[in-house]
Amino acid sequence: MTKTKYLNEMKIVNISPTFKGWTKAGPLPDIDSASDIIVEDDESVDALCGHFRLFQLKKGHRFSTDDLLTAWYAAQCAPSPNAVLDLGSGIGTVVNVMAWKLQHVNFTTIEAQSRSVELAGKSMRYNGILDRVDLHLGDLRTDILGTKNFDLITATPPYWPESDGQVSMHDQKRACRFEIRGDLVDYISMAQKHLKPGGIFVFVFPINPQHQRDRVMSAIAQSSLQLFRWREVSLQEGRDHDIGLFACIKKGDLPEHFQTWREPKLIIRHVDGTLSTEYQAIKLSFGFPPTS
Repeated sequence: MTKTKYLNEMKIVNISPTFKGWTKAGPLPDIDSASDIIVEDDESVDALCGHFRLFQLKKGHRFSTDDLLTAWYAAQCAPSPNAVLDLGSGIGTVVNVMAWKLQHVNFTTIEAQSRSVELAGKSMRYNGILDRVDLHLGDLRTDILGTKNFDLITATPPYWPESDGQVSMHDQKRACRFEIRGDLVDYISMAQKHLKPGGIFVFVFPINPQHQRDRVMSAIAQSSLQLFRWREVSLQEGRDHDIGLFACIKKGDLPEHFQTWREPKLIIRHVDGTLSTEYQAIKLSFGFPPTS
């Protein structure tokens, strides 16, 4: 039987303004108002950005560099977001990070796994942003948003067809990594339907091996969207590019001869394992310790 406890039993306090020489910035959550949140025995409450925290399953899907980069790139690319939609939002990492940065923006999420939605809700309540988030439990392939449109749409879709790897037995991990409830084409289809005029769609996807990059370019080409900038990311210096960050806009929202900007490659770690100076600056800009 799963054991439970209240958040106030975990003795979490926001009294340490520094971590390894880095001074935390951003809003300070009201822990007392969230003290009655129930923390299940299989859950952890982990540091995220600034003083924000994230509820996760100890042995389930955990937040990653891909999530942080998606939030950062979306904030870089969107000119003036007010209403943001996160597709396949999982445990809410991207929204929590963006809400820390964009403190006057409203968010909508769609996630098909009820446990992930529950965890996201706990994090959002702890971080004091729940009143800015409209959480939806459902399959993004079913149009549950009606005619609602957004200035910015983000996505961290599952990367692989089920035939491309060993599928995890953990339900949450399996759905986050493998295309069980839709693929990239479905995410793009949903995005193009709900973008406001001039709205931006930002997503992350692997570009290695080559056929994965080809899938991205093909899916965009067959849609009503146009790729206006993208960036290759290498998690380790000297390795092939691992993932790509992509920013799209509706084709009719750009001049006819607009050229896609392929940005310089972003290196996360050098060969010796240290973080690159650029990634340290990116982490700092979103409330993460720059040298960890």
